[in-house]
Amino acid sequence: MNTKTLGILLVVIGLIMIMYTGFNYVTTEKVVDLGPIQLNAKKNHPVQWSPILGAILLVGGVLVMISNKKK
Repeated sequence: MNTKTLGILLVVIGLIMIMYTGFNYVTTEKVVDLGPIQLNAKKNHPVQWSPILGAILLVGGVLVMISNKKK
């Protein structure tokens, strides 16, 4: 992977992380299993990150692309 591709990838990931500060995923857990009777519970798992991390990736991607142009 060359530096231009890395810079573009960092910028895109940084923009996505600034726009979306997290996501949720749901898992199903078996609570009770008594023969033919089964009770399941859906459990929500949030994944959050700071938009500051996205801004850092964005700036880093721009710096990588600028340093590539100077060479």
